[in-house]
Amino acid sequence: MRILVTGATANIGRMVVDELLGAAEVRAFTVDPVRAALPPGVEVATGFFNRPDTLAAALDGVDKMYLAPHRPTAFDVCRAARDAGVRHIVDLAGVKGLHWQVIEDAVEASGVPFTHLEPGEFMANSTSWAPQIRAGDEVRDAWGDAANAPIAQEDIAAIAARLLLSEDHYGCSYELTGPETLSRRQQVALIGAELGRDLTYVELTGDAAVAHYRELMGEFGDWYLDGLAQLAEHPQPALPTVATLLNRPAMNYAEWVRRHADLFR
Repeated sequence: MRILVTGATANIGRMVVDELLGAAEVRAFTVDPVRAALPPGVEVATGFFNRPDTLAAALDGVDKMYLAPHRPTAFDVCRAARDAGVRHIVDLAGVKGLHWQVIEDAVEASGVPFTHLEPGEFMANSTSWAPQIRAGDEVRDAWGDAANAPIAQEDIAAIAARLLLSEDHYGCSYELTGPETLSRRQQVALIGAELGRDLTYVELTGDAAVAHYRELMGEFGDWYLDGLAQLAEHPQPALPTVATLLNRPAMNYAEWVRRHADLFR
């Protein structure tokens, strides 16, 4: 069985490649093979979603595909996968009805059997605080009481690989979270504990919060702030889905920080 992993330069796609090694023939679709640093035994297909000629070559002889989220070309890519004879797509999308819904729509419209992965916030998004933490002991941010259950990208990749190797999850959608609900203040405190430092969360409100997030996230800043406001009022519960699918506990936030502490030093 040959599996195409798209977005193989990005964090999750690159991790999916590692998870599949030894269990299937892996072809990695990447715009930058050097940066991807793919291991021996992985077939490399150099290209990008916006270049149909490279996509057609990458799909030749492929049985299953991990679909990284790229909204502008989602429908074209899924149609190409169908025409190439791909018989299962595991896609990375998000909470239904929100920003990444077009990915699921495109996959379903293709008629190829699918499994949707719907993670919430990544633990890795905490690295947006890294410049402040490296510079001092204050983290200036908004909605410190906003609470969610962030997930490790390592767990998403492990699930994607397991589903690609299975025939038992066609037509399923899996909402994925980490194992615990934490406020943003608590997350900062856990980073400080791992670093052996007492970090202070400085609450930004009003125009200061808007300006901060527009600088950080551009056009998505206002959308993200609205989401934080909702999480302050309605915290996201942790779900057991990761542990159920992997037959092991999901990685908790403290463990993720321990593995990636150098990003904050």
